[in-house]
Amino acid sequence: MTASHGPIDRFYSVIPAGGIGSRLWPLSRADAPKFLHDLTGSGQTLLRDTWDRLAPLSGEQRIMVVTGRAHRAAVERQLPELADPNVVLESEPRDSSAAIGLAAAILQKREPGVIVGSFAADHVITGSTAFRAAVAEAVVVADAGYIATIGIRPSEPAVGFGYIHSGARLDVAGAPSALAVNSFVEKPDLATAKRYVQSGDYLWNAGMFIARADRLLEELGRTEPELLDGLLRLAEAWDDPATRGPAVDRIWPALKKVAIDYSVAEPAAAAGRLAVVPGLFAWDDVGDFASIAKLHSGGGKRDLAILGEGARVLADSSSGIVVSQGGRTIALIGVEDIVVVDTPDALLVTTSANAQKVKSVVDALKLSGRGDVL
Repeated sequence: MTASHGPIDRFYSVIPAGGIGSRLWPLSRADAPKFLHDLTGSGQTLLRDTWDRLAPLSGEQRIMVVTGRAHRAAVERQLPELADPNVVLESEPRDSSAAIGLAAAILQKREPGVIVGSFAADHVITGSTAFRAAVAEAVVVADAGYIATIGIRPSEPAVGFGYIHSGARLDVAGAPSALAVNSFVEKPDLATAKRYVQSGDYLWNAGMFIARADRLLEELGRTEPELLDGLLRLAEAWDDPATRGPAVDRIWPALKKVAIDYSVAEPAAAAGRLAVVPGLFAWDDVGDFASIAKLHSGGGKRDLAILGEGARVLADSSSGIVVSQGGRTIALIGVEDIVVVDTPDALLVTTSANAQKVKSVVDALKLSGRGDVL
């Protein structure tokens, strides 16, 4: 199925680049979403990091990016190698089933039998050899007819992630670590998360899905037949510029919003058609400022992470994270696990323990009509 180096046979990478990352407000905005930021200090955006990770696995000409019309220019600046036919633009957000399903439908029409892998544009992964090994096994499992996912061995009882309850080992040649999936589990409370980690039977759900495109579409059609019908009609019109625009304007707004976890993964798990390959690499979805602080402190809690070109921060006996875009001098004295995000038009101050609650601020701003700062 694959050589140890070079692209994996029949494999096509899909990068859904959507969502504003509302728990990272006011850094992440509608016009500058999370995937267009450097949150790791690597010197490049999360989107570019994702591309660099996937290009050796599928080849640069076999990477498709699904993003919003408003982000096309920024995405193409970040990814000059991205082939024009592989830019799929959404007229408005319709969640992951529509984004990934449309990519699968277009690629299946172009190349029957293609195996697609979907990887978020805004996650942080370290350990390229282990990542490649997991993807290669998942491709083998997908070719055997399963919907495959890659689960991450938990390093702690995190409550910010969903979990995968793994079951018996699968007998698939070339995929020795593949396991059946018993169920997907929503984000647990701390006591439950501790129990999951201690059992050894649970993996973090990293939102990576690998499947033959025809199998993915078949699975989607079992639960969401109307959505599948719309996606197939879009794919039929997609590669003709004369028909694509009218088809998108007519069909896309009516597509149902549903996450692929609910439309494909959970039903497939219940029917015994979902497999998981444990990923032995470090992964984080950098879902809030607490996780960014952890990335920059090496997991410790005593450091102060500072992000932003030319940031001017004075700190005494303080820890946490400061993101500075406003140019002001920021002084911290005797505060632990603090989060300060200073932008030209908005200031956020919270603590690492409350970082998940930032989304509620975004929701409140929407309700109050303050879209100017979103």
